[in-house]
Amino acid sequence: MLTKVFGSAVFGVEATTITVEVNVDKGVGYHLVGLPDNAIKESNYRIAAALLNNGYKIPGKKITINMAPADLRKEGSAYDLTLALGILTASGQIQSNDLEKYLIMGELSLDGSLQPIKGALPIAVKAREEGFTGFILPKDNAKEAAIVSDLKVYGVDNIKEVIDFFDKDEPLEQTIVDTRAEFYKNLDFPEFDFSDVKGQESIKRCMEIAAAGGHNIILIGPPGSGKTMLAKRLPSILPPMTLHEALETTKIHSVVGKIKNMGLMSQRPFRSPHHTISDVALVGGGAYPQPGEISLSHNGVLFLDELPEFKRGVLEVMRQPLEDREVTISRARFTVTYPSSFMLVASMNPSPGGYFNDPDAPVTSSPAEMQRYLGKISGPLLDRIDIHIEVTPVPFEKLSEDRKGESSVEIRKRVTAAREIQTERFKELEHVHYNAQMNTKQIREYCKLDEPSKLLLKNAMERLNLSARAYDRILKVARTIADLEMSEQVFGPHISEAIQYRSLDREGWLG
Repeated sequence: MLTKVFGSAVFGVEATTITVEVNVDKGVGYHLVGLPDNAIKESNYRIAAALLNNGYKIPGKKITINMAPADLRKEGSAYDLTLALGILTASGQIQSNDLEKYLIMGELSLDGSLQPIKGALPIAVKAREEGFTGFILPKDNAKEAAIVSDLKVYGVDNIKEVIDFFDKDEPLEQTIVDTRAEFYKNLDFPEFDFSDVKGQESIKRCMEIAAAGGHNIILIGPPGSGKTMLAKRLPSILPPMTLHEALETTKIHSVVGKIKNMGLMSQRPFRSPHHTISDVALVGGGAYPQPGEISLSHNGVLFLDELPEFKRGVLEVMRQPLEDREVTISRARFTVTYPSSFMLVASMNPSPGGYFNDPDAPVTSSPAEMQRYLGKISGPLLDRIDIHIEVTPVPFEKLSEDRKGESSVEIRKRVTAAREIQTERFKELEHVHYNAQMNTKQIREYCKLDEPSKLLLKNAMERLNLSARAYDRILKVARTIADLEMSEQVFGPHISEAIQYRSLDREGWLG
């Protein structure tokens, strides 16, 4: 007897429906075809034990299973439940005419309980697109799949519940999530707050500008000056995610199985990989491509602490995603594209010893060591970082003050107002949403300067020996400063403040 059951495979952040055809015939043998990987090939042992422990069995006949489309590589253990139900129906142990109306996924334990799967959200989106009545999956993944409206989502603990649902018409409990209510409930509770930071007013101002324009930023300062503390608080002043951004971000995290029992993500991601990371782990890829850290920080912040300690090759692979805001991974058989629109926040010591530029500290690094250390960061990568700021240690008087600084919620209001101005400005442009994304043509259009401002910028570039790459960056940052002050025109004070944020372009740093 032939039976069809439906599962799904995830490629990139999109799902593809897989038809599992099970045929039970005279003879002996178990044949699984359709490019399954080892995890799927081993499934017959898990299925046999799970069925036996729940009063069913794999029939001693010839079982042929085809996973169509047969030329598409299938991976992972999430097809256990799909295969088990196909075998039970094809061997006549359960009777059901509704099997083809449902998409079924889940990994089986030996006692028949279900383990969570990866990619439940993209699979649910595909199931709705293809007109399935419902989606049956492990209970741990039910909340993230239930984000998708107009699809019945059933989270189950054990294979017995699924068998009784199809064979004995026993109802399953539907998981219902009010997406909007869930999303807005969790918006205003940042874990880290800027009010905890003592002193560092100029750096906070820098962070506010970076958040308002989506600018990449690098913090340079000695150990203990507060670089990491400030970076961790950046997500708390970014504008709240829109529902569309939240869905996009949740989809990527769902693919790597990081959403269990969470539903829709409402906080912007903050990723901080260690400097020993490989280029594949950062950008994504592998034999079965997975999103890397830059995609997991999509719509959020990627923090690279101690930037010169990262391998040069790892940093170089970031150049293209920083520009294109997506990363494409190509293999011989297929190509996948992951979105990667993130804010890069980097920090570094000014020298190997950590205390260069600090008048009170002994000089422990020779000029040659300094040059080698700073030379690890290439010009083209620095080219994509708009704001360079020096962080100085906080004096004791400031540290011991009782006065609290401005809270993240207050700063976020100003940032959100500036972002709304930019959204209105770029509403006609498809791929530009905030100032950092402007190209040269748009900079010329939206950052027009009057004569005194032009003269100020010309003098600064000549006197401070600023590089040509600094010119566009200064204009972008000045445009954001003007937006924070609700100014339509970019004026001299905006330009002069933006010039201060190009430390690494001055001679004496990377000359």
